[in-house]
Parts: sequence; C-alpha cells; structure tokens
Amino acid sequence: MNLFNLKGKTAIVTGGTHGLGMAIANGLAEAGAELIITDIFEEKLANAIEQYTSKGFKATPYLFDVTSEKEVEENINTILAAHGKIDILVNNAGIIMRQMAVDMDVNDFRKVIDVDLVGPFIMSKYVAKDMIKRKSGKIINMCSMMSELGRDNVSAYAAAKGGLKMLTKNLATEWARHNIQVNGIGPGYFATAQTEPIRVDGHPFNEFIINRTPEGRWGNPEDLAGTAIYLASDASNFVNGQVVYVDGGILATIGKPSNEK
Repeated sequence: MNLFNLKGKTAIVTGGTHGLGMAIANGLAEAGAELIITDIFEEKLANAIEQYTSKGFKATPYLFDVTSEKEVEENINTILAAHGKIDILVNNAGIIMRQMAVDMDVNDFRKVIDVDLVGPFIMSKYVAKDMIKRKSGKIINMCSMMSELGRDNVSAYAAAKGGLKMLTKNLATEWARHNIQVNGIGPGYFATAQTEPIRVDGHPFNEFIINRTPEGRWGNPEDLAGTAIYLASDASNFVNGQVVYVDGGILATIGKPSNEK
C-alpha cells in the first residue's frame, strides 16, 4: 500500500470547496496529503477549510482567480515560500453555461473557455516550474465525458473539456522528461447538490442517466477518490497523458444492456 501513500505530499485542489473537488481533496487528505484549497469566494473557502480541519486534515486556504496569470504567479510563489513544494496539482475549478449555441453570447463562450481551459494552463505552467526543478510532480486535470461526446446546450463546456484533454496530452509530452505525470479524470454523472433537482424519481433526465449507465445509478462523489489517489501517487509513475473516465461504463456502450439473453 506504500504505492498509494501520500504522506508528506502537498496537494493543491483548485475550487476544492464543494462537490467533486471536495471529494477528491478528502481522498487525497485521507491518503496523507496536506491540502491547499483555492477558490474565488471567501465564504465558501472558509466553510470548506472548516470541514477539512474538523476531520483532522491539514488544509490552508488561498483566495485567487485561476484565470488571472498575475494572481496565480503571486500565489504560487507564496505557497512555495510557505509550504516548500507542491507535489500534486488538481485543476478542478470550472464552470458551465447551458445554452444552445445559436443563442449563446460570445463573451459567455469565452468565459467558459477561460475558466475551464485557460485556467488549468496557467496553474500548470506556474506549478510545473518548481516541479521541473525538483524532477517530480503530478498534475490532474478534471476533464469530462464532454471531452469525448457532444450534447445540447454545452458547446462552450464541451469545447473547453475537449481542449483540456489535448492540453493534458501535450503537457505530458513536454514534461515527462522531468518525471512529471500529467493525467486527467473524466467524471460521468454524479450525485451532487448541482444535480439534485434533476435526480428526483420521474424526472426525464434522471431516467435517462440511469438507463444510459450500465451500473444503473448516478456516481457518488466518493467514487472519484480512488482514481485521484492513484493518479497522485507513485502507483501511476509510468502513466502519462491519459484520461481515466469514471462514468459507470457510459462511454463503453451505446446503451445500457438489457437483461435479455
């Protein structure tokens, strides 16, 4: 089990104040990592840190915008001065705007691209500088099934997540020589506060997801922890440029198998 031990490691989780980001951060902390949690909302950040510390985890908050190169550079330098090193970066911060492409304002499209794709690039760029010096590091990008598939109302999000998949591959290519592994996680449909209104019995989308997923259920946020620990640990030292889809089998099939023989 030492392969999965993160004791002594420092992990940044951007947007790790709720939902899937918090589930991943909890998993990394349970494996021994010290947490650095970022967000742009002070109250959400304070509440999240309280939750982490109540579990006995060491967690430090940093308030900044991942789309601002100036803020990222300043805060990464501050983090390195305070913590000595950054071993793990999870680029989790993201947004989605659901609107048909013909109706979407170009500025809204650009905003989604900026947060979901440019933000991970900026964070990776400045964190990698120290990782390259130390010849060690793990970067995990939160991709999506929309890195592979299209769907109504999410053109900007799908474009960003498709780009993030290719950014993952390219950064892995550039930085593998420095013993840095850059991989992605592609979550399926998960039971979070955001999806709660559409998970009620009888809701068409709830029925669609259950019938589309071979496992026949929504994912629980905790289902992501093991994959995150794996990609953050020595167990994945020769895994690079990959996206691991944690989706209950959705991408493996054209539809949920029937019980008929």
